[in-house]
Amino acid sequence: MGASQTRSVHKYQDLVDRTGFSLEQIKNLHKRFQHLSGNEETISKENLDRIPALANNPIKKQIVYAFFDKRNQHQDEVGSFEEIGFEQFLMVMSHFRPPTLKTTEEEKEALRKEKLRFLFNMHDTDNDGTITLEEYRKVVEELLSKSGAMGLEAAKAIADAAMLEVASTNVPHMAPDDFYEGITFEHFEQILKGLEMESRMHIRFLDVDTTTMRCGKSTS
Repeated sequence: MGASQTRSVHKYQDLVDRTGFSLEQIKNLHKRFQHLSGNEETISKENLDRIPALANNPIKKQIVYAFFDKRNQHQDEVGSFEEIGFEQFLMVMSHFRPPTLKTTEEEKEALRKEKLRFLFNMHDTDNDGTITLEEYRKVVEELLSKSGAMGLEAAKAIADAAMLEVASTNVPHMAPDDFYEGITFEHFEQILKGLEMESRMHIRFLDVDTTTMRCGKSTS
């Protein structure tokens, strides 16, 4: 084995330890990254914008931005990258990694919290630790109005009503003239308490099914 190949194996092994992916999964994801980047060292938002499967996704903007959000790199950083390399791409993909049969209950809980934080970050666009009514409106409006199900004003009204319901649940004794600042991460956890996130939050728009982590067109 040559020196460069040895370094590559050691580098991949470090990524195995940091992400929980197997060596084979990382190699498959690296092939997909090379395809997206055109064999360049980095990818930009424009690279992901051109993915056909994302074209009609109502939250395309949030999904693409999530890959460049420094908060999703398992580090205490904020802000965003203009471009990301393979390691950063892989760290984001690790948020979609499902538990295995060997995953302990403690590890499953940590995995769930990690996925919830990732989703929370997608909606907390100004990174102030709170999903405000305005941020919530944007998500609901995009989901409902762009699907063609209803107009913008109707979607906005639904968002407002939903936020009021969240406020009454999280702050049950709130006075009529009190101002609800928005959904904190703790509130977000409570809202999604009954939802099984550990294995359901996976991704297929990159032609990579993270339930198996194999590259190629999904058959579903």
